[in-house]
Amino acid sequence: MKYVLPVLCAFIMMTTTVNSQDTIMPLWPKDKIPNRIASDENEEHVYKDILRIAKVQEPTIEVYLPSKKTATGQAMLIFPGGGYRILAYDWEGTDIAKFLNSKGIAGIVVKNRLPSSISQKEKHNVPLIDAQRAIRIVRSNASKYNIDSNKIGIMGFSAGGHLASTLGTHFNEKVYEPIDAIDQQDARPDFMALIYPVITFTQTTKHSGSEKNLLGDTIDPDLEKHFSNELQVTENTPTTLLIHAADDTSVPVANSILFFNAAQDNGVEATMHIYPKGGHGFGLARNDVYLRGWTERLFDWMENLK
Repeated sequence: MKYVLPVLCAFIMMTTTVNSQDTIMPLWPKDKIPNRIASDENEEHVYKDILRIAKVQEPTIEVYLPSKKTATGQAMLIFPGGGYRILAYDWEGTDIAKFLNSKGIAGIVVKNRLPSSISQKEKHNVPLIDAQRAIRIVRSNASKYNIDSNKIGIMGFSAGGHLASTLGTHFNEKVYEPIDAIDQQDARPDFMALIYPVITFTQTTKHSGSEKNLLGDTIDPDLEKHFSNELQVTENTPTTLLIHAADDTSVPVANSILFFNAAQDNGVEATMHIYPKGGHGFGLARNDVYLRGWTERLFDWMENLK
């Protein structure tokens, strides 16, 4: 009998893990990754309080599903931040997915490639290529994941917010050649949550590090405008939630305000919450009694989506 409890505990832990983390799925067949150049670059993982992933070579989605009893049918693809240099993969990725599960929302973490002149051609398009493919894969697997194919949103933090807003404003842009039936799926998100996002590259409030990593040392003014997403909002841009702290010195709150104003000008429904304090990169902010309320604003907003 002394062995029953440990075995039972191990079984429970294994079952919980299987239920909460369903699958890690590659975005592309190994020999058909768009814009890839053969190189000796290898993916890097560094853990110091936060898991930082760099030099992604084979992008994936990591799927976390709620129980069927609590599932709302909604899903959120999550793009972690990191200045287009690294991905803060747990802090702004898997931690967020698990938290969404607690509210019955599927959380899907996108491990997209980061711009690299060594392993990619036209590196400025590569994150968007992976983002379009990721939402198409999720939409093609909607029934398998117990997701409503018309309730698939995206969520991005910091530079991940730039990638999310790029997908939300460039979803119809052809940035790669279709390789299979998945690429016939619609890449338009149904809704979009941008958390302390990088938005602009043309204003003095831009995040220069993200711009340099995405567009290179010598900046093409046309690319600056193309990836300044406040300039790319149209009436077809998804309804958007913006969360930012007014004292953010890394990515000034003006980024969110620019996008909010562009949404208003184009008849796109947008909601914005600006907190007086919080700085940058606060993630779930569970240790801040006031700021952590942003997640409840997110859930309220999602409950009221049409």
